[in-house]
Amino acid sequence: MESKKLKARLELEDGSVYHGFSFGAQHTTAGEVVFNTSMVGYPETLTDPSYHGQILVLTYPLIGNYGVPGSDVVDGIERNFESDRIHVHGLIVSEYSSEYSHWNARRSLGEWLTQNGIPALSGIDTRALTKRLRDEGTMLGRILFFAEEQTFYDPNKTNLVAEVSRREPVEYGEGDKKVILVDCGAKNNILRGLLHLNLRVRCVPWNYDFSGEEYDGVMLSNGPGDPKMCVETIQIIRKVMERSRPIFGICMGNQLLALAAGADTYKLKFGHRSQNQPCVEVGTKRCYITAQNHGFAVDGRTLPAGWEPWFVNANDGTNEGIRHRSRPFMSVQFHPEAAPGPVDTMLLFEDFSRML
Repeated sequence: MESKKLKARLELEDGSVYHGFSFGAQHTTAGEVVFNTSMVGYPETLTDPSYHGQILVLTYPLIGNYGVPGSDVVDGIERNFESDRIHVHGLIVSEYSSEYSHWNARRSLGEWLTQNGIPALSGIDTRALTKRLRDEGTMLGRILFFAEEQTFYDPNKTNLVAEVSRREPVEYGEGDKKVILVDCGAKNNILRGLLHLNLRVRCVPWNYDFSGEEYDGVMLSNGPGDPKMCVETIQIIRKVMERSRPIFGICMGNQLLALAAGADTYKLKFGHRSQNQPCVEVGTKRCYITAQNHGFAVDGRTLPAGWEPWFVNANDGTNEGIRHRSRPFMSVQFHPEAAPGPVDTMLLFEDFSRML
């Protein structure tokens, strides 16, 4: 059963208040308020570990009309979701549809959120809210129902990667080539993409030192929060770089590789979260439309000798990828595995496979 239309509100740290109605779990929550401009893909988005600790605003005006698929595990991986749980702390939408229609739907979005204890509000002016976040920058926020006390919470001050990463190594596939996937909050489609290329994957925790093991290549995954919190991961990457085995980083993996190389990262004003970010390959006229979800970026000006920018964002000129000029190290800030979003850059997985 759907939640009754209980009034609730979103409060931002600047004092602004947005009133709406609950359609999820009815309890207070707090986090970093961010927005995503995608039109589709909320089941994948809400289960993306990179959103851990955040209150997500979806700008598309109608949400919920195709429901939520059921759990379907194939080869030990959830087929319809990007992890085994919802990671957002709260959801904000303009109009919510409790009625849904899709061949694969098993329940409504509101039922799914309620079952997983995630608060959600509809009836919010998401256009006004998004404009405020764009103008003023990402803010902390809290969802309140009555006169409860709920302090603001800044997720970027904690090691979020340690909260979402797996605890023990797990192996997938039976290919001849072995890839170490460093799980900083890895989306399932990264794992699916590697297995599709007939690679054997050993997925390890964020702070697991695999530098002494045998492997053919390393994949650095996406993840939530400030990459500088992952001190142990950065140290392990530096040790691995001494072996000159192929390394491919995605999203936070781009930031971690840059930090390991000696470059710097910084927090973006409001981040990139959408499925239509244009990225230009440096030195070419090729522009790819990409899926993105990040609040931090690499400062391309700080790349040390031997490294070069690989992709740049056509909208704001921020770094979207780096690579080493002579060694097999490369990474991208966007998500070639998509899920959701365009798969135009999935070819980078194939490039990585050929390097092994």
